[in-house]
Amino acid sequence: MEKSKIIPLIILILIMVISTLVSGCMDNSSTSQDSLAHEIEIITITDALGRNVDVPRSPDHVICSGPGALRYLTYLEAQDRIVGVDSIETRLSQFDARPYAIANSQFKDYPVFGEFRGNDDPEKILMLEPRPQVIFKTYSADGYDPVELQRRTGIPVVVLNYGDMVTYRKDMYNSLRIMGEVMDKEERAGELITFFDQTIADLNERTGDVPEEAKTTCYVGGIARRGPHGFQSTEPTYPPFLFINARNVAYDPIGLSSAEVSKESLLGWDPQILFVDLSTTQSEDRSSAVYQLQTDSAYRQLSAVRSSEVYTVLPYNWYAQNYGSVLVNSYYTGKLLYPDRFEDIDIDDKGADIYTFLVGMGDEQVGEQVYDTMKHAFTIPAFTKLNLSE
Repeated sequence: MEKSKIIPLIILILIMVISTLVSGCMDNSSTSQDSLAHEIEIITITDALGRNVDVPRSPDHVICSGPGALRYLTYLEAQDRIVGVDSIETRLSQFDARPYAIANSQFKDYPVFGEFRGNDDPEKILMLEPRPQVIFKTYSADGYDPVELQRRTGIPVVVLNYGDMVTYRKDMYNSLRIMGEVMDKEERAGELITFFDQTIADLNERTGDVPEEAKTTCYVGGIARRGPHGFQSTEPTYPPFLFINARNVAYDPIGLSSAEVSKESLLGWDPQILFVDLSTTQSEDRSSAVYQLQTDSAYRQLSAVRSSEVYTVLPYNWYAQNYGSVLVNSYYTGKLLYPDRFEDIDIDDKGADIYTFLVGMGDEQVGEQVYDTMKHAFTIPAFTKLNLSE
């Protein structure tokens, strides 16, 4: 074959080889892209506002806005997927009674996307790297409007009703289920719901048959409501008392979650045992329930004060309700009010167990550390008899 014909033939073969290789790469790229698209499953959930929201199932990157949202994600053991936090997680404070945050000190190192109580900053959210795929939001009426937030950021916003352990437990469970579905944590959500139901049932079974006339009367003061309050601040439907069927002198069947009772009412009720929520000690002044019990001549007339039957309990209203602390308080108050019904309970062990399950990822050392931190978070330890001597 002539040399002049060989060169074009070689060039033609090279062109064919290169075309085949390029075609193969393009096919592989296309296949890879198709595979990626199939891996991202989009589901539609109905949030607390009744909105149908399309979200990626099991997103890798999320943020939690509003009181308690990050607590629920921690309960679901998916807190490692956040890419930012609101301001309450990074601020320095002398007091803190949030077990989920105590168990996750790394939250303080995340970038801040907005102020606490749901006051989000869309621009800061869009600057997060990686960008969140889903925003979970509680107490949406008090913060940045969720519909506007979704419009401004282009990120799906899932609104949750935080609920509580008494009147709105269905809302609480529904929120865990919704978040669990989005995060591919349905099994864990079910475990949480079972844990709460079984624990509350255990408390009720221990005390449900105690005759009313055989019960010791009690009262809890110093309950926090967006900040510390004095001894007259209470909860007529204080969950620990309800769970152990206690004879709460301030009980009101209309279901008030918080109330400021009069001093005259307290003197008239004259409960046999008093409990003080340690959130009141943040005041460190005359508005503290401890100071009031120590110095107010009217309170000094109470039978429980005269007999030194005043005890401290954990705060649980702290950036929404901390359910683990509610349950630990329930066992502690139960042990004091019905000692024969709680003989098998060591409060330190029970507290560590509860926090291990809820926020410790099953790590007993974490649960013990959280419990110990909570017990000694304030100037007065929790679960001790209060010394009222001046």
